[in-house]
Amino acid sequence: MNITAVIADDEPALAEDLRRRLARLWPELQVTGLAHDGEAALAAIRESSPAVVFLDIRMPGLTGLEVAGELPGTCHLVFVTAYDQYAVEAFERAAADYLLKPVKDDRLAETVRRLRRRMDGGEAPGEMTALLERVEALTRPAAPLQWIRASVGESVELVPVDEVRYFTADAKYTSVVTADREYLIRKPIKALEAELDGQRFWRIHRGTIVNAAAVASVSRNFRGRYVIRLKGDGATLTVSRSYAERFRQM
Repeated sequence: MNITAVIADDEPALAEDLRRRLARLWPELQVTGLAHDGEAALAAIRESSPAVVFLDIRMPGLTGLEVAGELPGTCHLVFVTAYDQYAVEAFERAAADYLLKPVKDDRLAETVRRLRRRMDGGEAPGEMTALLERVEALTRPAAPLQWIRASVGESVELVPVDEVRYFTADAKYTSVVTADREYLIRKPIKALEAELDGQRFWRIHRGTIVNAAAVASVSRNFRGRYVIRLKGDGATLTVSRSYAERFRQM
């Protein structure tokens, strides 16, 4: 009998890679949906009622924890996370199944064995509410974001936030602009702002966050709007009236 699963990860290349590896390790597992944001994940789960859900913690829209809170009691849940070792220890203490990115073959094989053993034995999924409360409390970020994970082809690059000149919103995506190149990540700018150091990264527009260290000067244009000139190439960014107060005090 085929067992169904949904994979939710905001990096399409990583979701597809996990699907391929699961197909080798667990041929009976039928992946009925790949989702790349929280809303799509929830829709796929409601549509196919999978037995297993592989769920990224950080996704645009609904977070993985918010999606998990909506799962039916028949779903076996495996968190997929890029958190550091301290957070991994938190997952262990919360007795949560998890895969740490980049997912290692031996860890994935062990997770598959554990899931198959539970399902073959008719073991029901664990109680979700208390588990999610523990995981959320233990994995809450304690420090500002230091790295940006950006997909480039089939690989993922880690971009230090110190190298980012500014971020701009692009629908459900965010453009990450450094001195050398531009990346596109699957994270809304609002969610990204919550993870950045507000003393170093300034919101200057509903769709723009600038790195204060990249600012060369601030002036007013003929319309009285503040204009930021960046170091290096002298590129300019206009400050919206809603975010002008910071610059009036300079």
